[in-house]
Amino acid sequence: MASVTLEKINKVFGRDHIIKDVDLTIGNGEFVVFVGPSGCGKSTLLRLIAGLESITDGDLKIGGDVVNELPPRERGVGMVFQSYALYPHMTVYENMAFGLKLAKENAETVDGRVMSTARILQLEELLHRKPKALSGGQRQRVAMGRAMAREPRILLFDEPLSNLDASLRVQMRNEIARLHNRLGSTMIYVTHDQVEAMTLADKIVVLNGGHIEQVGSPHELYQRPATRFVAGFMGSPTMNFMPATLVSSDHLGCRINAPGIGEMALPQDAQHLSKGAELTIGVRPEHLRLAEPSADNRFDIVNVEYLGNEVYVYLDPKEGDTLIVHRSEAPSQWKEGQAVSLIPDTTHVHVFDQNGKALPATQASAAA
Repeated sequence: MASVTLEKINKVFGRDHIIKDVDLTIGNGEFVVFVGPSGCGKSTLLRLIAGLESITDGDLKIGGDVVNELPPRERGVGMVFQSYALYPHMTVYENMAFGLKLAKENAETVDGRVMSTARILQLEELLHRKPKALSGGQRQRVAMGRAMAREPRILLFDEPLSNLDASLRVQMRNEIARLHNRLGSTMIYVTHDQVEAMTLADKIVVLNGGHIEQVGSPHELYQRPATRFVAGFMGSPTMNFMPATLVSSDHLGCRINAPGIGEMALPQDAQHLSKGAELTIGVRPEHLRLAEPSADNRFDIVNVEYLGNEVYVYLDPKEGDTLIVHRSEAPSQWKEGQAVSLIPDTTHVHVFDQNGKALPATQASAAA
């Protein structure tokens, strides 16, 4: 195992500044997931750690040692790619042994590590097969085994499940989680899928435009997003956003007015903002309640999705083109074309300023 520390890491390709002053510490044995939309820099950051790309500026430390100039084979990392990248003419055993043989390990060491890794990944019965005789999930396990057999200090995963179908992704997520529990090794995992991030990570790093938006546990990012970007990215269905204005504020909280819903007393600290300041409120689908419509609070249901154990109700937002989503347990009394009122749970309403930063809770509400 080894810790990884990134200090003011930058990466520039020509005129494009891809990674911007990234500071991050990954502890021994942590499972950390880099998540974000396409082009945010997550795969580039992983390749910088692996040594597959050079660092433009900053220091990268593994186990306390600066490794900026070390080639990949000397960093003690193993990498699992999106494509399996297996040698089709080699058996599973030969694929897993290939890196060890290149490192000039003796035959006894090679056999011992391959067999030990095969037991962990339940590949013992497949060692004689070639990749074409394996399923997608089996091939991905072989790719993981090839990296693990070298006994790296850190395992890196670059979107390893994106080529698998939905049911197999769920199975492989569970296998990777169990693998981390058994090995206790430091793992860094890149994905654009926030479900993978939420289910696998000890710590999630949300990237946007080459910089870090927020670092925290899945619970922290879901319950206390620091920015509107994080709030909208984490969670499925996504958080609902609605415009609002500041009515008043004091040390106990603030009052805001959300058009179509009305005034709400919230526990956020808005004392640094002026009355009438433009805000955005965010409410997750499970924190909205529907009721009979009123003259001042009336929204039309445009679609109802039945998903077996739960129902998604989509409502006309009145402003903007993104539908408001309400989530509830099945069965549902709500029907398409019906008018309802929206009642947010004020203890779970998030408030964001014009820069997309979340307003903090007041000291009084935090203490409570």
